[in-house]
Parts: sequence; C-alpha cells; structure tokens
Amino acid sequence: MTDVVDPTGGPEPVDPGAGASTGGSGAVDRVSAGGSGSVDPGGGVSGGGSVDPHGGVSGGGSVDPDVTPDTGGDIDDDDVGRGRSRVGLVVSVVVAMVLVAFVVVLATREPATERRASSPLIGRVTPALAGETVDGGSFDIDDHDGQWVVVNFFATWCMPCVQEHPELIRFSQAHAATGDASVVSVVYDDGVDEVRDFFAQRGGDWPVVSDGRQAAVDYGVVKVPETYLVAPGGIVVQKYTGGVTQDMIERDIAALEEAAARQEGS
Repeated sequence: MTDVVDPTGGPEPVDPGAGASTGGSGAVDRVSAGGSGSVDPGGGVSGGGSVDPHGGVSGGGSVDPDVTPDTGGDIDDDDVGRGRSRVGLVVSVVVAMVLVAFVVVLATREPATERRASSPLIGRVTPALAGETVDGGSFDIDDHDGQWVVVNFFATWCMPCVQEHPELIRFSQAHAATGDASVVSVVYDDGVDEVRDFFAQRGGDWPVVSDGRQAAVDYGVVKVPETYLVAPGGIVVQKYTGGVTQDMIERDIAALEEAAARQEGS
C-alpha cells in the first residue's frame, strides 16, 4: 500500500448522535451516528452484532454470512424510494464486509500505514449531507444514490489533507467517465475564501460543502482528514483517518463489489 502521513490534530472531538429508527413500512430513517457494531477489515464485525435489515449492525449476536435475514413481511408499493433501496443493501454490504475482511487485510495491511478505522456509522445509512458549496452551488448526497461516494472532511491548514489531495484528484478523474463513483469534500473549521484558493491552486472539480459543522457532528469527525466510503445504496462501509490514497479506496471498492456479487450468486 502507498504510505500516507500521520494525521494532525484538529478541533476538539465531537460525539456522534443517536442511532437509527425504523418506520412502520420498513423504510429506514436516517441516522446521525451511533449503533454498537462496526466493521473492521482486520477482524470482521466488532462490538458483537448481528445484521438487522432495518438498521445495519446491532448488538447481541453474530453475523452468519450464510443466512439472509427476514425483512418481516411484504413491502407496500408506496414505500418505493431511497429508503427501501437502502434497506435492501444493508445486509449485502455488511455481510460482504465480513466475507472480504481477511482478504483485504492480507492484501493491503501494513501496521505503519493502516488508515482504516472503526466507526459506529459503518453498516448504517449515511447521515444527511446537504448544503451550499463554495462555488455557490448546492450538494445533496441523496442525489448520488447509485454511486460510490467518497466523503472527505478536510481543511486547508491540515498538512495531511494537503498531501492526500492529489490522490483524491486521481480517484475522481479515474471515475469521471463511468460516473460510478464521486468525491465530495466538506469544509472543517476553515474559511470559504481559503478553500476556494486551495482548489484554484491545487485542482479538483468536485463539490465542496462550505459549512460542515453539522455534518462533522453527524459523522462523528474527530480530526481531519477523515474520509468515509459510502456504497451505492447509501450505506457507510469504510472510514479512513490520516489521509487516503486512490489505491486504498479502489481496493476496498473492488473487494466489496466482488464479495457482494459472490453473495448474490450463492
């Protein structure tokens, strides 16, 4: 794996909010953060959890990759939408993470450079992420349902953020033609003018959400850079700290897609 630098400290940590709730129709409400389970490429699901199709990983059991949980009845036609599509992917994505955990670790992990981190968000629906961008436009992560989305919290004063930026550019450019993955940056305790200058000088043409204070709370950001990989169904499947590389993200996407395909075919 390509070496990345150690993170620098940012503002004081913020705690994530409450967990997920479910509606009577089977659609999943958004979560701010929370939940007891997480997926660690070094050891599968941690925190002791079973896969709940209405909420990702929950406490009190274990994940059996050979069993598909029962979603509990028919789904009414009125439930068609993002909520239902995300529910359908909770099981496949979380179980896929378990299936490929050791493969990913053996192929990529080096103790000095490992940047994958646990998070209560892993296996759950991504928190809401919407707002004005530094170029005067707008962004809503719901508009990217069906894509892999790399959510990158950064600041211009953060040296690891500066050093990982070319890697994000390479990742974005590699997927520009197919449109299967995209990047969004979220400003963390920084000025809009400084961020505009940063992108003007260093490149990068993806959306940059200008006010990331609420998003930082919802995602449980501790210090920048922090990056979250969101699957096409809107499920958070990985967290990275201290800087990412294109290769790191590409490996995780490929491993997850391969495992999910294998699971669907079994």
